Amino acid sequence: MVHRLHLRDLVSSYNEMVKDARSDYFRQLISSNKKSPKVLFDTINSIVSPAAPVPPVSCKADSNEFLKFFANKTRKIKEQLPPPCCDDGVVVEAVSHKWSTFRPVTLEDISALLTKLKPSTCPSDVLPSKLFLKVFDTIGQSVTEMINLSLSTGVFPNAFKHAIVEPLLKKSNLDPSVFQNYRPISKLPLISKILEKVVAEQLSEFLDKRSIFDTFQSGFRKHHSTETALLKVSSDILMSADSGKHTVLVLLDLASAFDTVDHQILLDRLRDLIGLSGSVLHWFSSYLSGRNFSVMANHQMSQSADLLCGVPQGSVLGPVLFLLYMIPLGRIIQDFSDVSYHLFADDIQLYCSFKPSETHKLDSLMSCLMQIKQWLCKNSLQLNSEKTETLVVAPDDAIPGIKQHLGSLGQDVKPSLRNLGVIFDKDMSLEQHSKQLIKNCFFQLRNISKLRKMVSYEDLELLIHAFVSTRLDYCNSLFSCLNKKELSRLQLIQ
Repeated sequence: MVHRLHLRDLVSSYNEMVKDARSDYFRQLISSNKKSPKVLFDTINSIVSPAAPVPPVSCKADSNEFLKFFANKTRKIKEQLPPPCCDDGVVVEAVSHKWSTFRPVTLEDISALLTKLKPSTCPSDVLPSKLFLKVFDTIGQSVTEMINLSLSTGVFPNAFKHAIVEPLLKKSNLDPSVFQNYRPISKLPLISKILEKVVAEQLSEFLDKRSIFDTFQSGFRKHHSTETALLKVSSDILMSADSGKHTVLVLLDLASAFDTVDHQILLDRLRDLIGLSGSVLHWFSSYLSGRNFSVMANHQMSQSADLLCGVPQGSVLGPVLFLLYMIPLGRIIQDFSDVSYHLFADDIQLYCSFKPSETHKLDSLMSCLMQIKQWLCKNSLQLNSEKTETLVVAPDDAIPGIKQHLGSLGQDVKPSLRNLGVIFDKDMSLEQHSKQLIKNCFFQLRNISKLRKMVSYEDLELLIHAFVSTRLDYCNSLFSCLNKKELSRLQLIQ
C-alpha cells in the first residue's frame, strides 16, 4: 500500500514536470516567434493538426522528375501561344524622364535595410541568414562594396541567379504522388535579396515620383491591398445597385503569368514606357539573363535547368517588374468607357453596370474581353478560360436575359464566386462568406483548445489573435452589408 501511494506521488510529480516542461516549451516558442507569424503558424499547426504528406522523393532521379515537370509546365504554355510581339497596339508616348545611374549606398543604408528584410535561408547560402546577421558588423563593409560594384557596372552577379525550388503540396488532403498538386516555392540567396532590395527601393522612388503605376493596380504596392481592391469593386457595385442598375462582374485568371513573361518585351517596356537607360537598363538586362534553377525535395537536389522567360519567383524585384509589364493592359481597358476594372497582380476584375434598358452596354464588355485576350497573346500571357468566372448582380428574374447577352461568357455565370479570398454572391450580401468564415474560425478555436492547458493566458490570447482575430479582420470593411443575424454570429466568435 505504501509503495502504491509512493508510485502515485511519483507519477503525479512526473506529470506535473511534463506539464511544466511543455508550458515552458510553448512559451519560449511563442515568444521567440512573435515577429515570425509563418513560423508560429506552421509550428502550431504541426502540433494540433496531422502532418502534411511529404513529396514522393527518395533519390536524385525523383527530384529530376519534379524539375522536368516544372520546366515543361511553362514550356507547354509558351508553345500554345503565338510568338511574342512588341507591337501590341498600345500607343507609347515618349517619356521625358530618364533614369540612367543608380545611387551608391552606404553601410548604414544596408544595416537599416536588414532590419526591414525578412531573413530567409536558401540551401545555396554560404552563411545561414541568422549567422549572416550576427557577423554583419564584420563583413558589412565588404557586402556594401560588392553591392555598389554591381550598381556602378550594371552587372548582376551570376552566383545570385541560381534558385532552389522546393515543392509544396497545395493542400494537405491532395495526393502527394501527383506532381500537379504541388506549388513550386523558389528560394534565392540572401545576399541577392539584399541587392534586389537596394534596387527595389530606388526603383519605387523613381516610379512613385512619376506616378507610373496603374491607378487601379493594388498588388505589391504600399497602402494597397486585397482589401482596398475589394472595397473599391464592392462599393461600385453596391452604389450601382442603389441607383437601380445591374452589374456583371468577370474574374479573369492567367496561367502561370509570372513564369511566361517575355524578357525582351519587358526590357523594351522598361526602356520606352518607364524611362530606364544606361547602366540601370543594363543592370536589369543582366538581372533577367542567364538564370537557372534546381529542385530540392526531401534533401535530394536535382540537376539545373535554364529559365529563359518569366520574372524570378521568390525574388524582391519580380512582382514589381510584373506590374510594369502589365501597365499597357489598363490603358486598353480604359478605352471602353462602359467597363470598369481593378487589378491585383495577375488577377483581373472587369465589371460593367447598366440600367435594365441598357443591356447593349454588355457588348462593350465583350469587346473589351476580346481586346484583352489579343493583348495577352501578343505579350506571351495565357488566359485560363477554365477558371474565368462571372457573377451577375441583379434580381433573379433579370439574370436569364442578361446571360443571353453574354454569349459564351453566360455559361460561366455562378450564383457566387471567390474574389481575392472573399465570397461575393448575386445579392452582395456576403452571407456565404460569413458562414464560411464562422466555420473556419470555430475550427481554429477547437484546435487552439487542445493547447489550453499547455500555455499561459497571455500566450493563449496571442494564439487566438493570430489564428482567429486575423481571419475576422480580413477585409472586414466589407461587412457593412451584413445583416444583424450574421453580425451577431461573428460577435459570438469574439
